[in-house]
Amino acid sequence: MNTNSLRAFGWRFWIITMAALATMAVTASLGRWQLSRAAQKEALQQAMDRRMHEPPLEAGQFLAGLQALSGPLDDAQVDPLLHRQVRLAGHWVPDGTIYLDNRQMNGRQGFFVMTPLRLNDASGAVVMVQRGWVPRNFEDRTKIPQVRTAADEVRILGRVAARPARLYEFDTSGNDARASRIRQNLDLATYGAETGLPILPLSVVQTAGDTDDGMLRDWPAVDAGVDKHYGYAFQWFGLCSLVAILYVWFQLIRRFLRPRRQPSA
Repeated sequence: MNTNSLRAFGWRFWIITMAALATMAVTASLGRWQLSRAAQKEALQQAMDRRMHEPPLEAGQFLAGLQALSGPLDDAQVDPLLHRQVRLAGHWVPDGTIYLDNRQMNGRQGFFVMTPLRLNDASGAVVMVQRGWVPRNFEDRTKIPQVRTAADEVRILGRVAARPARLYEFDTSGNDARASRIRQNLDLATYGAETGLPILPLSVVQTAGDTDDGMLRDWPAVDAGVDKHYGYAFQWFGLCSLVAILYVWFQLIRRFLRPRRQPSA
């Protein structure tokens, strides 16, 4: 580097250099953070896969696991039971069936059917079961589909879930929604107080049993979202590399190539 090149460095060059270094440091740090999040999600995915391959819990084991949890139940505390298979027996409460709107299965719009199941247990506990998917009537969007619900005892196999997945809704007051069996979302605690049923603070996604009800159960695989974090990491590292390339080209290479291209006097 000659004396003329050193003189060419001014305050603008150093400001751009500091900005470029800060940007690269931030984007590289964010990329590493996304990789660490991906590693955490991979561990979570492996734990969920192990749980789903464990032998199904019987109703007594399922209820005992709930009673062993202390404090108000939330996702973290219910976590030891989440995604475990469970085998339940009981009677449907057909009057409590709720149809969750705008749910898709195999690319089609319809309802997720949720019906309370009163367990054959001395406690009389009731669990909301996500029984399956049914198509909607597009000519009359308020029409409730006919679903076959057995009056006798049923035995089902399912997977423990925290609560039904929530969709965005404009009206959160719920005053009009409670008058209808078609709803956008369902809060288990609120619904239990509304119906007077002793509903457990989690739901069960039915996978087998009571198969003559005509509903689809092609539930998506449980995914912790690992690929999403790898995608974000790729974007951050790509941005970091782009800043580095642009800096080297415009602030270094072009700066020292320009004098050579000028004609000699």
